[in-house]
Amino acid sequence: MPQIHRRKTVTVNVGGVRVGSDAPVVVQSMTNTDTADIESTIQQVAALARAGSEMVRITVNNDDAARAVPYIVEGIAKKGWSTPIIGDFHYNGHLLLKKYPDCAKALAKYRINPGNVSIGRKDDDNFRTMVECAVQNQKPVRIGVNWGSLDQALLTRMMDQNSKLAQPLDARDVMMEAMVVSALDNAAAAERYGLRRDQILLSAKVSGVRDLIDVYTSLAARCDYTLHLGLTEAGMGMKGIVASTAGLAPLLLAGIGDTIRVSLTPAPGGDRSEEVLTAQQILQSLGIRSFAPQVTACPGCGRTTSTYFQELAQQVQGYLRESMPEWKKIYPGVEEMKLAVMGCIVNGPGESKHANIGISLPGTFEDPVAPVYVDGKLSTTLRGDNIVNEFKAILDHYVESHYGKAGKEELVGA
Repeated sequence: MPQIHRRKTVTVNVGGVRVGSDAPVVVQSMTNTDTADIESTIQQVAALARAGSEMVRITVNNDDAARAVPYIVEGIAKKGWSTPIIGDFHYNGHLLLKKYPDCAKALAKYRINPGNVSIGRKDDDNFRTMVECAVQNQKPVRIGVNWGSLDQALLTRMMDQNSKLAQPLDARDVMMEAMVVSALDNAAAAERYGLRRDQILLSAKVSGVRDLIDVYTSLAARCDYTLHLGLTEAGMGMKGIVASTAGLAPLLLAGIGDTIRVSLTPAPGGDRSEEVLTAQQILQSLGIRSFAPQVTACPGCGRTTSTYFQELAQQVQGYLRESMPEWKKIYPGVEEMKLAVMGCIVNGPGESKHANIGISLPGTFEDPVAPVYVDGKLSTTLRGDNIVNEFKAILDHYVESHYGKAGKEELVGA
């Protein structure tokens, strides 16, 4: 697969996780629990970490939330996770960080929205207070500009300047430029107040796909700060997944972006971890990182009116997801494995041969007779009603023999 040349950035250390330049693109997420509810927040952070989130952001919006932070970080550690916890601050972060020093120390990073830090003021005292707190505790800061809370004084000034031009720009283009200027100006201010360049990350969040691509393309061309990507509100379900993929993919393929978050709106009672799995799948589909074995499955057609291959594909996919938390501990490299579950003879055998393990069902209304290919060669043919379990057994044996220590030694010796 062609190599993607990442833009060179200053590398930032966030709670032991390297971000930027040649470090892997980091997947992060955010809780939606009340941070003051310590146990619920610990449980959700652990679930996000288990799903693969490499950083987790929590809201720190009031005294109770700030008091809870050290206990949350401690609780996560007791569960065996070292996932960096990021504090998300708006409006009153300067007060909370000073009032609760244990909170300031426990967090791995602060997220500051400059449009909401000194809102209603003419100076940047609140922003400066937060930066100086980060300097005191040696914490990195993400300066997160958001078009929903953009510095209105800056935007008004730039709109006025634009209106006086002989050929004024479109208002949308002025807003995109204002976001870039805000991010860069606040980064420069943070450096003046004591933060090092390797302690600063930037983001410029919007909700439109084309806006996202344009603003980050401009921002990346004008700085070497580490960049965090994502739509600020992607939406629910299919809309959120498609919009996030459409926005992130062109940037990531251009080498832009060091951390990502897919901000999906979960269904009521839905699984928050879906945003983590979606982010991972975007990176894996682009060939940037691998997180779990991939299953190729045909969409079905008039030759596959039986649902058997769909059920098999679903069960195999679920089995992989259930197995990965343990597999990745003892079978390094297993995330690179490729499987194929095909429904008929048209493309089935060929796709199966391209995978590490592939199974090809015969099509509609035929007795289940399924050839299984291992590393491109016909290995066996499964028949009858126990194909699913027999295929899982073949899968388990392949994982152990190709990714386990003993299996690797045997393969090398052969």
